Amino acid sequence: MGRLSIRRLFDRRPSVTRRLGLRARITLAFAVGALLLSALLSATTWALTRENLLNQREDSAMVLVFQNARTVQNRVSPDTDQQALLSSLSTPQGANPILFYDDKYVPRTPEFGQDALPSELRDAVIAGRPSQMRYSLRGEMQLAVGLPIPSVDAAYFEIISLEELQSTLGALGVSLVGASLVTTLAGAALGWWASRRALRPLSGVSTAALALAAGRLDTRLEASEDPDLRPITASFNDMAQALQDRIEQDARFASDVSHELRSPLMTLAASIEVMNNQREDLPDRARAALDLMVADIDRFQQLVEDLLEISRFDAGVARLELEEVHLAELVMQAVSHSTDADVPIELDAALAGAVVHADKRRIVRVIANLLDNAGKYGAGASGVSLRRVDGGIQIAVEDAGDGVLEEDRAIIFDRFSRGALAGRRGSSDGVGLGLALVAEHVNLHGGRVWVEDRSDGAPGARFVVELPVEDHE
Repeated sequence: MGRLSIRRLFDRRPSVTRRLGLRARITLAFAVGALLLSALLSATTWALTRENLLNQREDSAMVLVFQNARTVQNRVSPDTDQQALLSSLSTPQGANPILFYDDKYVPRTPEFGQDALPSELRDAVIAGRPSQMRYSLRGEMQLAVGLPIPSVDAAYFEIISLEELQSTLGALGVSLVGASLVTTLAGAALGWWASRRALRPLSGVSTAALALAAGRLDTRLEASEDPDLRPITASFNDMAQALQDRIEQDARFASDVSHELRSPLMTLAASIEVMNNQREDLPDRARAALDLMVADIDRFQQLVEDLLEISRFDAGVARLELEEVHLAELVMQAVSHSTDADVPIELDAALAGAVVHADKRRIVRVIANLLDNAGKYGAGASGVSLRRVDGGIQIAVEDAGDGVLEEDRAIIFDRFSRGALAGRRGSSDGVGLGLALVAEHVNLHGGRVWVEDRSDGAPGARFVVELPVEDHE
């Protein structure tokens, strides 16, 4: 039972407020606080004002009722015209007097007779107790006041309308509600402003983190004088420094290892070359072993060169050597030197004589790596295209393999990543550095590279390099 409760506790979905952003929650908290505070103040103000106005109205009404009761006491008799007596009384607007005399109720206004008075009030006054009562009559708030006049065996009543007072209180209530809404909006605006100021340091942390993720390892936060932010700034800078030290250490290690491997590799390559010159004198088994050694040495040399190239990017010493090149000729030469296969090349007519500023060596390496990737994993390149797009030029290499899965397209350009289908797509001699170098060379040019399905719908993958270059025709 306890396990079930714990599981339910952890399986709960986050509340609506937790799905909101931090700034939105701060703003909402300010708005709710302003709403509650203004509602409390408005309700208190309305209640106190209502009580004061009612008390004032009742006090003024009691003064007039006592005066009118004294007049009735002095003038009432069996021969008095009671209706005329009530009409001569000085009453406030909306007041309706009623005289009880000789066991009869005589109203000045027929609509406000005996039945208009609450029975509890009538009984109390007839019993000799002055009374007053607020009640609703025909949907309107009324104040009934009754005074016994024992000297003449009579009683005097007045029904005073409180509708005007209710209208005043209603207008006051509307004003207070409007003030509460304005206060709530002001609180929300204050919360938004305060959240922006409070979260501004976090925006700096976010920007710095993005810069670190983009490879700018020297990014640091400025020292803060705020005692609450100082530990965050110090921790972030320590983390960034540790990350930079670790990456630089790994880069130096890879570079040192690669450099140390070059000398014995050159010796091995020279020795293999000597042996290869004498391959006709070797038996068949020795030739097969020699071929394997030549292939492995070539692969090992390529791996070392790739690691050296990667270490230059990691060390931040990779620089573009820009020169004017005929792009169409460069692409055709790169294709012819990178593969023995007859790969069709499609050139945009607008780029036939285009001269661009680019690093010739790196562009050739990009095309060579893409063609090599197509040969290893895509059953060979089926076409290369060069065309102009808005703001740059696209170089695309298509293959006829199994394609690249959607979930692999974001990571296939990472180092040592070959995708889930790499083992099934032709040879598996690659180590996963070729496409990583493509991405590094393209990024150094300020471009981008991605993989997609073939444009003709056939099976395979299409690797696209987009370079934001300006041509100089």
